[in-house]
Amino acid sequence: MKKGLTIGHLYPDLLNLYGDRGNIQCFRKRLEWRGMEADVREFSLDDPVDFSKLDLILLGGGSDREQMIVCGRLREIKKEFRDYVEDGGAVLAVCGGYQLLGHYYDTQDGRIEGLSLVDLVTEQGSPRLISNEVIENPSFKMPIVGFENHGGRTRLGDCEPLGTVRFGYGNNGEDGHEGVLYKNVIGTYLHGPLLPKNPHVCDWLLGRALERKYGDGTLSPLDDRQEEEANRYIAARFAGGAAAGAGNRKAGRGRSHAAHGGNA
Repeated sequence: MKKGLTIGHLYPDLLNLYGDRGNIQCFRKRLEWRGMEADVREFSLDDPVDFSKLDLILLGGGSDREQMIVCGRLREIKKEFRDYVEDGGAVLAVCGGYQLLGHYYDTQDGRIEGLSLVDLVTEQGSPRLISNEVIENPSFKMPIVGFENHGGRTRLGDCEPLGTVRFGYGNNGEDGHEGVLYKNVIGTYLHGPLLPKNPHVCDWLLGRALERKYGDGTLSPLDDRQEEEANRYIAARFAGGAAAGAGNRKAGRGRSHAAHGGNA
């Protein structure tokens, strides 16, 4: 029997900023290149979601208005979603989807109640945080790179960040952290889409999903020389390689505002 994963893309008609759908393509191709099947199922607001049939979930980014709409639906399936996460279900949540994982997102138009799947909160701030970004996590063999554009300031509670910021802003532009890593959940502000430039992150999620489904998350190696070269170029250009620190976070802020006028 051929191995494969069922990938759920939640509400792509509302949550698909900055090419987040490209993450689905990355999941699909990296499975297919290894001779595995990828069954991608897209869900609209009116569709029932059976988490027991899903191995990996993408929750993309959207505007505050779209988050309000989506969160109303997600609260109806909050328990099932939480059970999936606590059972080791793999999730990639980007920007707006990342914010929805937490307890709430306070905006100028009111509070968006989150799912409380992960211990974090978000508050709207000004100006928007816009920058290329480079982060590091010793559990990953390479830096994680991408593009951030968010008004929210996210602060983590009892959970670990996805990485340490080497260039850019991260969760809030202050504590030097980006994203969240909880069980088999990755939440992040990194768009781009994220995964084509970070195949090691894609494989981390695929491996966790395969381990949960089959008891074996081993992945055969792929020829990632082009992807890794692009990753190294971005990391070196913006963070000077692996040794950059807080000074480059400040440089990232200055360049971002110069390029985008401070408010976008």
